[in-house]
Amino acid sequence: MAAEPQPKALTRKPLLLNKVEGSQDVVNMAAIVPKEDGVISVSEDRTVRVWLKRDSGQYWPSIYHAMPSPCSCMSFNPETRRLSIGLDNGTISEFILSEDYNKMTLVKNYQAHQSRVMMVLFVLEMEWVLSTGQDKNFTWHCSESGQRLGGYRTSAGACGLQFDVETRHVFVGDHSGQVTILKLEQESCSLVTTFKGHTGGVTALCWDPIQRVLFSGSSDHSIIMWDIGGRKGTAIELQGHNDKVQSLSYAHHTRQLISCGADGGIVVWNMDVERQETPEWLDSDSCQKCDQPFFWNFKQMWDSKKIGLRQHHCRKCGKAVCGKCSSKRSSIPLMGFEFEVRVCDSCHESITDEERAPTATFHDSKHNIVHVHFDATRGWLLTSGTDKIIKVGVRRLLELLYVIS
Repeated sequence: MAAEPQPKALTRKPLLLNKVEGSQDVVNMAAIVPKEDGVISVSEDRTVRVWLKRDSGQYWPSIYHAMPSPCSCMSFNPETRRLSIGLDNGTISEFILSEDYNKMTLVKNYQAHQSRVMMVLFVLEMEWVLSTGQDKNFTWHCSESGQRLGGYRTSAGACGLQFDVETRHVFVGDHSGQVTILKLEQESCSLVTTFKGHTGGVTALCWDPIQRVLFSGSSDHSIIMWDIGGRKGTAIELQGHNDKVQSLSYAHHTRQLISCGADGGIVVWNMDVERQETPEWLDSDSCQKCDQPFFWNFKQMWDSKKIGLRQHHCRKCGKAVCGKCSSKRSSIPLMGFEFEVRVCDSCHESITDEERAPTATFHDSKHNIVHVHFDATRGWLLTSGTDKIIKVGVRRLLELLYVIS
């Protein structure tokens, strides 16, 4: 079987500027410190570290703090220097970092979950701490009193969590592949809707409050763009990874979506183009091009004295076709297919070179990426991976700050 054609890699590769070593286990999440040349990281080795760049050009930990349980996630608010850390034991610990980022002071602990905290999010405008856990619960607490305000039982453990301040809607993506939208009040929540488009679990969510679009990444290797604000139910599919998508970030000023995955790929998607919704696959007992029966259509096989064929689908028109009528492959970037996919022969002839022009750029980070954070003010992209090294790199169009654990 021939290998799937892959998109061309970027010609301008990031230039490695620095390496920082020290983590003893996977860095589950990290964030760039705004207005500082530094990084905050939390790790499976139970440590919280703040790395600041010294005059020597090297990054050194100005803070090394050991937690009672492995650190699974974090949320950092630069305005208040508040650091919320989710732990494997279900606790969320809240710290305040000093102005020089050389000290962290414990403020309070929240007993939020019965098992590992999957995502934590501090909302300054509401003074809320939102979280999801492996215990299949979404909870939110008041950060001033520490009181639990409410919760909601999800259908599976949730990895995706986003919040819209304007409408007080929270988006929760879980391992069943479902996204749940809840409306939060001060001490109650109501279910708005649920939707499902992935064949695998939702692994990451990203919210664009300006365009009012939600992006969901999944273990099925795909990303779906959900038009929440347009109320049209539009779902645009993006295919650019060969393994599960594990983290998403969005650059609002350039309208670029950044996706990272277990395949080591960093994909920068141009979302400032008019994209097309992928068609639903049509059902048929015979090829909708040549009328040859499919192998389960016993009556037509008997009547025509023909052996049934295997069913395929054209990714452009959605028609059910046989292999002979869909022998061609093509990329369809405006539909999100940056890789070449199966199309019927007539659709292949209709696709122009302009329509095949890529709308995404690709880079191989050469490590399994767990989390990504983008600092738009400096154009830095930070990723957490699996090889216990922190890399700092740069390229002309987008500076890349790699944190690899």
